[in-house]
Amino acid sequence: MSSPVRVRFAPSPTGYLHIGGARTALFNWLYARHHGGQFILRVEDTDTARNTQAAVDVIVEGLRWLGLDWDAGPQSSDPDGPSRGDRGPYFQSRRGQIYRRRLQELRDRGLAYDRDGAVYFRMTRDPITIPDLIVGDIIRPLTDREQADPDWVLWRSDGQPVFHFVNVVDDLEMGVTHVIRGEDHISNTAKHLALFRAFGVEPPKYGHMPLILNEDGTKMSKRDRGAVVTNYQEDGFLPEAVLNYLSLLGWSPADGQEFLSVAELIARFDLDRVNRSAARFDVKKLEALHFEHTRRLAPEAFLAAAVPYLWKAGVPVDTFPTGYVRAALLTVQEKGKLFRELLSWTDFYFVADDTVVYEPEAQAKALTPTAKPLLEALVVAFGAVTPFSAAGLEAALKQLATQLGVKAGALVQPCRVACTGRLVGPSLYHLLEVLGSDRVRVRMQRALK
Repeated sequence: MSSPVRVRFAPSPTGYLHIGGARTALFNWLYARHHGGQFILRVEDTDTARNTQAAVDVIVEGLRWLGLDWDAGPQSSDPDGPSRGDRGPYFQSRRGQIYRRRLQELRDRGLAYDRDGAVYFRMTRDPITIPDLIVGDIIRPLTDREQADPDWVLWRSDGQPVFHFVNVVDDLEMGVTHVIRGEDHISNTAKHLALFRAFGVEPPKYGHMPLILNEDGTKMSKRDRGAVVTNYQEDGFLPEAVLNYLSLLGWSPADGQEFLSVAELIARFDLDRVNRSAARFDVKKLEALHFEHTRRLAPEAFLAAAVPYLWKAGVPVDTFPTGYVRAALLTVQEKGKLFRELLSWTDFYFVADDTVVYEPEAQAKALTPTAKPLLEALVVAFGAVTPFSAAGLEAALKQLATQLGVKAGALVQPCRVACTGRLVGPSLYHLLEVLGSDRVRVRMQRALK
């Protein structure tokens, strides 16, 4: 009987969570959830000169925002497990005792030795085959330089273990069954396999994912658009949409469906559908998925996601009736805008009637001398609408247009600009209903002046 699936995400805290790292975490998380296994978070923070708690917090909060929860985890052979109860994460900086014990084990077996103040590993001289679940078998022969001296450092002369050593020891101690990571790590895997075998254990199964590139095919750096997860939070993307999009960067379901809920991703994900070619970042596709996820949200879920962005933009939400805020925001749910853009589509709801700002282009186009008599007639027509509903307002405007012998647009544009200050926005009749008869009358009369 095979061991339960146990995977890990092992970031180095460098101050940001890269989109490639987030995708690695997601693929591991989906694989664990799909197979009923465990997903471990392990912070590789042995570089004390570069790592800070603030950098760790960025990673942890990014994963939490995405909804990638990690599991409990210390194995019985791992006394220095997670430091926060039994849910982790693990910190390599707190596991020195384990590394020293494992180093001594290699020394005792003649597989590690001292040289120039450092401890070296006696590397195999034979080519190593890497059985890869995504790429297929990879044969890693020794390079010309390695043939002369293939041994490599386990423990540096400054008293610190190297990445390759602690990476393997942690995977061994934590019972990791599958290592799913970027293809840029393939060059390391031969060393890792040799070290596992030196410890006398079967290595995990490896799967190396393709890289994520910019739209132009260049390698994505932290300065490129979409490269840092924090930017998605600040821009107001729905985390479910970001997860959906990340899943499609190098993987796709058999039927080609692109809109997928988290539950559907868990049900469908497996490594046999991971592509071997590099994935290209497409912001338009991400925005389209955000639109689909946003418009399908239940109203209360949409409001829960949207309201914090109004607060962040300086809108004193608590000074307005809850029902009014709710109705105002729901008029833009179908627009699929990023949450940071909501204020630019809803600000007119939250200002005094005498402070609506007319965009210059909108004012020049819609509030003209020829529009004045039309707007005057519309004030009268709307005053007779009872109840003041979207359907009633639409019927009144269209009836007036017929009576005046003009197209409905001749009334719609002046009315919209008078009430919102711009030419585009939510459905006119619905926004008028939300504003209410008093606000609409005052704003239209102000525009007439």
